Amino acid sequence: MKSFRIGSLFGIPIKLDITFLLILPVFAYLIGLQIEPVAAILNETMNAGISTEEITTGMTPWILGLAAAIGLFVGVVLHELGHSLTAQRYGFPIESITLWLLGGLAALSEMPEDWKQELNIAIAGPIVSVLVGVASYGLFLATPVELDGIRFVLGYLAVLNVALAIFNMVPAFPMDGGRVLRALLARNRPYARATQQAASIGKLFAIIMALFGLFTNIFLIAVAFFVYIAASSESRQVTMKAAFEGVSVRDIMTPAGSLHTVTPGTSVADLIRRMFSERHTGYPVIDDGHLVGLVTLSDARDIKPVERDAFTVADVMSTDLKTIEPEADAMTALERMQKDDIGRLLVMDRHGDLVGLITRTDLMTAMNIIRESGAMNPAAEGGLA
Repeated sequence: MKSFRIGSLFGIPIKLDITFLLILPVFAYLIGLQIEPVAAILNETMNAGISTEEITTGMTPWILGLAAAIGLFVGVVLHELGHSLTAQRYGFPIESITLWLLGGLAALSEMPEDWKQELNIAIAGPIVSVLVGVASYGLFLATPVELDGIRFVLGYLAVLNVALAIFNMVPAFPMDGGRVLRALLARNRPYARATQQAASIGKLFAIIMALFGLFTNIFLIAVAFFVYIAASSESRQVTMKAAFEGVSVRDIMTPAGSLHTVTPGTSVADLIRRMFSERHTGYPVIDDGHLVGLVTLSDARDIKPVERDAFTVADVMSTDLKTIEPEADAMTALERMQKDDIGRLLVMDRHGDLVGLITRTDLMTAMNIIRESGAMNPAAEGGLA
């Protein structure tokens, strides 16, 4: 998501995604269109006594719609703060809270694997939403009856925040209710297994949600799509983390002595030929026994074919090297590759010497071996090399 920071709360950066700026006026417009029917519901259920004559004329509906939309997203931020502050209490740093197309997203640096911690973190958001709804209702009651517009916004927010809490408790992992479900499942089974089961239930709910959205609200289809993709992604990530438990980068990497390397003076044409014959797309660049860079296929293909004899590896190689320690967890290596969108990491020891190279292909191969063999710790059985 493309986002920008607008401030912070309790030391947590608050960001706006570009999609939020698109959806906010849409929400304001939709709420403005529904002033009269919503006011009728508030009058019936909360004895609001709102007169719609003044609040449905001129620009008033759109002003009230914008105020209600902003109030809704303020409630979403508070909802995510509930998750975030509870997570911080357990020692999990929060990278940011981002408002985007489908609401809010609190980015935890890692997810808790203790079921009690996850349960408390998951329910904190809906609890805050209910409290925001109660507070809105209290302000609604305290507002003079002649202020119809303000009472409409407060009554609307009271109902909507409680509805948000209820909706989030649907057991569609990774929504709050799905995380509550995983926490309860993890009480008496492995965390990875609990995640797989919660994700399967979540994907089923996503399908139901999408089908329901076809006949009611297209927004539900977007939520269902997000739930399905996110459930699949987190389930896969947790399964991989469990499989790689106890496996280090050293167990998977190609050692320095077995690496294919090139020199800075190698021509780009020769580099391409080697890539084709050796089936490698990335090479450490070694000069007089020292690592000076890394060159990949994407670096080389920027040079026109007719000019490749004239350019050398030194002209195209990268010197901004992404490295990892051999003792690091294999899962840490994968996470770094995903974060930086790269296919390989140079493995350097504490003295700054190159000791190996680990690629995404190495990790996926190791993952397949672990799955097929059932060995959760290849290192204990002599390694994967």
